[in-house]
Amino acid sequence: MNEKSTDTQGSAYGRAPQHSNKLLTEVGPGTPCGEMFRRYWHPVAASSELTSVRPQKLRILGEDLVLFRDGSGKPGLLYSRCMHRGTSLHFGKIERDGIRCCYHGWKYDTEGHCLEQPLEPHARTRENIRQPWYPVEERYGLVFTYMGPLDKKPLLPSYDILDAIKPGEYYDTSFGSWGTTDDHSLSVVPYSWLHLSDNFMDPLHVFVLHSTFSGAQFDAEMALIPRMEFIPTEGGIYHSSVRTLPDGRDFERLVQWMVPNIISVPPIRPLRESPSLGISWIVPVDDTHFFQVLVARWPNGQRMYHSRPNNNTRVTWGEMNERERRDYPNDFEAQMGQGEISLQSEEHLVSSDRGMVMQRRMLNQAIKAVQEGGDPANVHFDADKALVKVGARNLYRVAETAK
Repeated sequence: MNEKSTDTQGSAYGRAPQHSNKLLTEVGPGTPCGEMFRRYWHPVAASSELTSVRPQKLRILGEDLVLFRDGSGKPGLLYSRCMHRGTSLHFGKIERDGIRCCYHGWKYDTEGHCLEQPLEPHARTRENIRQPWYPVEERYGLVFTYMGPLDKKPLLPSYDILDAIKPGEYYDTSFGSWGTTDDHSLSVVPYSWLHLSDNFMDPLHVFVLHSTFSGAQFDAEMALIPRMEFIPTEGGIYHSSVRTLPDGRDFERLVQWMVPNIISVPPIRPLRESPSLGISWIVPVDDTHFFQVLVARWPNGQRMYHSRPNNNTRVTWGEMNERERRDYPNDFEAQMGQGEISLQSEEHLVSSDRGMVMQRRMLNQAIKAVQEGGDPANVHFDADKALVKVGARNLYRVAETAK
């Protein structure tokens, strides 16, 4: 005979419907977060991979676009559907001064001007046709675009740690899923950009997910519970995690996040005392997808190393099968487990989440600034202010307990 439970609280039956934080997860045109994102420059391709051979498809912030480099070397980003009959310019042919549609031969330059309508002998309408376009610029081996109102277009920022490139170094770039899978297995990650953004202000997950739960995925020095501090800055946050090592030293890891989607993380493989060497962007594709872009100064002849050991075996995420991913989950499994878009209404945030709470508050402030007609944080029109100083670093020092 089954005994009836005397616990009448907490049943899953009859729970109220839960919902996501649409203010921070919807990024399409006209949405508050989407309009905020459109006030910044975003990397969309590696310069070396954008050739004049054929155009590339690009989906970003819920829009389908075509990226190409014309025969003179100038990059362009256009709305994908030809203004004549709507076929995709992805099938177009690149020429010296633009891209020609495969259907009826209309040709557009990198700013959308219609240059030719070969089947219209008089072409009286040509000068009135404009293929929608977005500005693009190149820096650090990356192609950037600005998708906001042209009268609000800021300067493309530069970063002191990238400007300090030395002889024998080059800009190494990475696109795709490296921040969640630690390799290039996925060109696009199939869940909300906010998952990974939250993750970077959550240093304690390193101790559980990457150390005690899935085996040592980082160096042993990371498998210690850190003392944490979250330090607000103008337009961002530092999170400091300090671990006291067995040899009596403190190891401080300082990670920097900048509104709205930029992170600088110092080297972790191998773990060493060092300033950060790179900048990373979390670029929303749409509400339920993103890709991550990293550029770093790197020695010639070497490549950035992204794989980490799983259960003490050097195996990349893409080499693992489904059972292994369940037994040794990584960032991808933890974040994908939140769903394509997490249900923020059912979160129970605690004191260790305060960095993430600060981060979301700054994003809300940036959205509000745009809604009120102002400029969000880290948007600059003065060249002096558009040079960003990056302070992320790893540092060894005498333990505070020994002072």
